[in-house]
Parts: sequence; C-alpha cells; structure tokens
Amino acid sequence: METSLRDKIEETLKTVHDPEIPVNIWELGLVYELKIEDNGFVKVTMTLTAPACPVAGDIIAEVQQKVSALEGVNDVYVHLTFDPPWTRDMMSEEAKLELGFL
Repeated sequence: METSLRDKIEETLKTVHDPEIPVNIWELGLVYELKIEDNGFVKVTMTLTAPACPVAGDIIAEVQQKVSALEGVNDVYVHLTFDPPWTRDMMSEEAKLELGFL
C-alpha cells in the first residue's frame, strides 16, 4: 500500500521535537492544521508551547526543511499562530503518558 503524502508529512513532523520536551510536535498537539494542495504546496499551521519559546525559529526551520525534502512537496509555508493558545489538553494520550500527565 502506498503511503499518502499526508501520512509522509505526519511521519516527518513526528521527527521534530521541542528541545525542552522529549515528545515530538505532532504528539504534543502543536500542529493545528495541515493543508496539501494538488501542486505540492503544503501549509503547516502550528503553535509552540510558549510564545517566548527560545527555539521557535529552530523548530520552524526544521519543519520547513524536513517537509520540503519529501518527494511530492514543492513548497512549504509554516504559519505560526498562538490562537488558540496551546494547552496540555491538546497533547495525545501517548504524550501525556510519556510526560507523566496521566
């Protein structure tokens, strides 16, 4: 079975971590939306655990670089938003368990 581009992007986003938290940005619930257009243009709408995150630029650059490298992706736009603000409730059960929130 061929993996869809969306699946490949999701798997790639699971390799991006907030350096201060040992869980990837996908499981943390930091990715709000993933839009993939037919022409290979990808828009990732995401947030950070805190607006003053000192590694914000690094995380965004890593998302852009890793998603851009995927076959079928022609361009990537990472949109950073703080609306709605991120909360622990947005984390997957796996992330909550790993961080001891359950």
